[in-house]
Amino acid sequence: MDILREKIAQAVSILREKKIDVWLTFVRESATMPDPALAMIAGHHTTWETAWIITRSGDTIAIAGSLDVEAIKSKSHYREVIPYVQGIRPELLRILDRIRPRTIAVNFSKDSVTADGLTHGLYLVLMDHLKGTKYEHRIVSSEGIVSALRGRKTHAEISRIRKAIAVTLDIFDRVTGFLGPGKTEKDVADFIMKHVRAMGLEPAWESEHCPAVFTGPEHAGAHFGPTNRKIEGGHVLNIDFGVKVDGYCSDLQRTWYIRRKGERRPPLEVTRGMMVIRDAIKAAVEALRPGSISWKVDDVARSHITSNGYPEYPHALGHQIGKAAHDGGIGLMPRWDRYGRLPFGRVEAGQVFTVEPRLPIEGYGVATIEEIVWVTEQRTVFLSKPQTRVWVV
Repeated sequence: MDILREKIAQAVSILREKKIDVWLTFVRESATMPDPALAMIAGHHTTWETAWIITRSGDTIAIAGSLDVEAIKSKSHYREVIPYVQGIRPELLRILDRIRPRTIAVNFSKDSVTADGLTHGLYLVLMDHLKGTKYEHRIVSSEGIVSALRGRKTHAEISRIRKAIAVTLDIFDRVTGFLGPGKTEKDVADFIMKHVRAMGLEPAWESEHCPAVFTGPEHAGAHFGPTNRKIEGGHVLNIDFGVKVDGYCSDLQRTWYIRRKGERRPPLEVTRGMMVIRDAIKAAVEALRPGSISWKVDDVARSHITSNGYPEYPHALGHQIGKAAHDGGIGLMPRWDRYGRLPFGRVEAGQVFTVEPRLPIEGYGVATIEEIVWVTEQRTVFLSKPQTRVWVV
């Protein structure tokens, strides 16, 4: 069974669990304005208004412009593909009248980006189609469905994530032999991308800052591309990097210390900072299990770092990862306005998270490690081989 078919079957199960009658993903010109859910349930783009419908009873129905129909039939797993010419409304209402749903989950969300693919304009179009019918008052957000579908990874998905992680860790090993004083952040990024291109792969997020390379104190900071800043002895250097393999991503960070001339080992400040990060990750992973509340897991790592005299990190402890590096749904997030309701969500078995605290090491740079872990019913396991100490060059 391919992953697309597997995820559609999983979606039906989720609809039954959540007692939602119909999941309607409404799109148009989706190659230009793609809905994030399409990669999970359609695997195909369309030109005109299209309704991708999955029902609680297991029906899969696509209503699409007539010239899109044959391509959908040849590439998707939808049992019923219904064409229209002049407009989608008559066929959409006919199908809804046949199904008679009490709830219709539609692709919008206030909090989860990967469940919010419906533009405001297209939402207004959809509501115009439903105006005057009993269905206009039965619309709900599909956030819960999308979050569960993206989060509950199948074994086939885990296998692909493992492959992406293995490639990333292999490239990190190669980087260790390349690093040295005098090279720039851009030199390091170019070295990494040479290996990515040689493997026929692509970075897990925008190439402008994947890989991100930061060396020494007062560097540009996270989510910024590599610069001409030179590596020097006494620098702590970080790399944030991932690749996409067979449609699934990795996202890992590793930290090195560049020795000064005559220096045999890292300074105690560097070693201590890395140990605090390592132990914060360990404590958070021990707290991460099905049923855990998002913010409480974040608080375990955050409290460990601040109790050791360091400032709290200015971001979430981690995010889900899968078809996207930031795969949506709940993460491991503090109770800040910027994260909306997501910090109050519960962790589920099958979800895959990054765990990525950081702290400053005065005069040297930043200590940070990013691991990838998989929550199972029994325990949470590392998919990446953990970094347990600073790597020394």
